[in-house]
Amino acid sequence: MNTDDARAKRNVAVLVAAQAILGAQMPMIFIIGGLAGTTLAPNVCLATLPISMIVLGSMVTATPISSFMQRYGRTAGFFVGAFGGALGAAIGAIGLFYGNFWLFLTGSFLTGVYMSAQGFYRFAATDVASDEFRPKAISYVMAGGLFSAIIGPQLVKVTSDTMVVPFLGTYIAVIVLNLAGALLFLFLDAPAPRKEEDDVPAGRSRRELLADPRIAVSIICAMVAYALMNLVMTSTPLAVVGCGYTTDNAADIVSGHVLAMFAPSFFTGHLIARFGAEKIVALGLLILTGAGAVALAGTDLANFFVALILLGLGWNFGFIGATTMLSEAHGSAERGRVQGMNDMIVMGCVTMASLSSGGLMNCLGGDAVEGWRAVNIAMVPFLVLAGGSLIWLVMRPNRRAQPGE
Repeated sequence: MNTDDARAKRNVAVLVAAQAILGAQMPMIFIIGGLAGTTLAPNVCLATLPISMIVLGSMVTATPISSFMQRYGRTAGFFVGAFGGALGAAIGAIGLFYGNFWLFLTGSFLTGVYMSAQGFYRFAATDVASDEFRPKAISYVMAGGLFSAIIGPQLVKVTSDTMVVPFLGTYIAVIVLNLAGALLFLFLDAPAPRKEEDDVPAGRSRRELLADPRIAVSIICAMVAYALMNLVMTSTPLAVVGCGYTTDNAADIVSGHVLAMFAPSFFTGHLIARFGAEKIVALGLLILTGAGAVALAGTDLANFFVALILLGLGWNFGFIGATTMLSEAHGSAERGRVQGMNDMIVMGCVTMASLSSGGLMNCLGGDAVEGWRAVNIAMVPFLVLAGGSLIWLVMRPNRRAQPGE
């Protein structure tokens, strides 16, 4: 084992723990965000707006946080993210207590600061990793979400009804997770931020980076995998409860979904190393197609479980594969620029998917079944876009530009 990989593996261990503890807040909030929004929103079509605001907050802060990390280091950026998560949960709790929807949305937006910072865990894992270990490092860090998938929904069950105001206890638990979990970053051995006066090439501009076919396709595939996962998952608790099942049923289904999102990460990196990122991304897109087909086949609990499990598996292969493609297509001087741009574009599309989810679910059909059908049919054109772009990349002549150093 070389020195770089020894250091990288230490960082991976820290980031896996952060993914498990701090990351538990995301399934917690995604389970209850739409349900809480239903009780607070002036119009039922706005029920999923709190979740959309989280994703919007992530999109808006992706580039600033990436630039902040490039200047001050990963550790400082991750502390900012945890503070944003704690502050967002605190304001969300106040909004719940007073029944103020707009204050609740403000808290959701600030939670997006944490979501944005969490997105860079996977990139931080590659900072000092060798080429051979890089896909495995990304995969292992994403695997930390497996533990958050267990912790988060169980905390929802324990905390959602502990206070007179529904879900208030859950938001207080999220505050605690952020404050306690942030201490993990004290053990992160991240590389020192590069000083501006360092004599290194500046790398390509954002326009030039987007003109690189491999970068462009990796962003498209990551965007589609993440946006479709969010589109369907955001509506799932509303669809499950709307079809006559319970909040606990919804929590169990989301738990199964998040487990499926992260459990494959223990071997996704090995599959990428063996078969190549493009093939794993293609497999992810096929599985996402299967998720939509199962969801359209019926609204039994079994359909919800299988569809959401397939949705998680498809996201895992599609998103980790696309992240690996991106990490191989740029140099160290371009890291902050390309990673921030990638996450801004991806989260922008996820924001649109989240906003669309509530409208499709609650306002396009006559009932929950019709709304659920509309959500899943909406996946089709985006799967065609991602699949077509990936085929184009694979079929074009091998003229990959060298990434800037």
